[in-house]
Amino acid sequence: MTTKPYGLYCPTSKACEVLMPRWTIQILGELWGGSSRFNEIRRGLPGISPTLLTKRLKEMQENGLLERVEDPATGKIDYIRTDKAAELDTVLTELAKWAQCHIKAEIALEDRDADLLMWNVRRQVDLDELPTRQNVMRFNFTDATSPASTYWLIAKPGQTVELCASDPGFDVDLYIETEVTVMTGFYLGRRSFERAVEDGSFFMSGDQRLIKTSGNGSSSACTLKRTASRKLTIPRSNHSSV
Repeated sequence: MTTKPYGLYCPTSKACEVLMPRWTIQILGELWGGSSRFNEIRRGLPGISPTLLTKRLKEMQENGLLERVEDPATGKIDYIRTDKAAELDTVLTELAKWAQCHIKAEIALEDRDADLLMWNVRRQVDLDELPTRQNVMRFNFTDATSPASTYWLIAKPGQTVELCASDPGFDVDLYIETEVTVMTGFYLGRRSFERAVEDGSFFMSGDQRLIKTSGNGSSSACTLKRTASRKLTIPRSNHSSV
């Protein structure tokens, strides 16, 4: 444990000593979202340095929050949540619900990193809602601050959704033009899909089946599960507004 003890006879304080070192909860979120390799975790948490991530993973292993599993055949290493860490799911879900309801939308939506947004959207795509073939979706963000502003999602039945920041050379089934703040609003349940389409801040063209699928569903900001545990069709509509 690296956090200086509070010196209090308080279970909550003791929990904070384990969970409060910077990036610990975010790493748990990445593991919860399906990342298990070092580079996958780094990809989802671009603000953490390799040195600090290595340190945090070691601390979390010592605290019984994860296991480091090495494949003897390939030497590849996976980081897997323990049952002890999984018991935090309910706590983190409630913390996320509280944030959705009580943190102002302009603060929640202030980041404009399209790269990070699309990395998270990629693993939330619900393949069951898409046509049973390869589906290529092209996203262009007019307000991106990341090096790339155009991304392609390639979704195939039974396979992990691929994210490309350069043209993969496939025919595009669905074109989407919007802003990072608008798409982030959908992702976090902070923005109305119908209103964005109506006011022109979200534009789709292409395969009508994909367009129809993309408009299905509804959600409320104060009843959403933690973002990392949700699957989305692109994009999932909601009736809460910014």
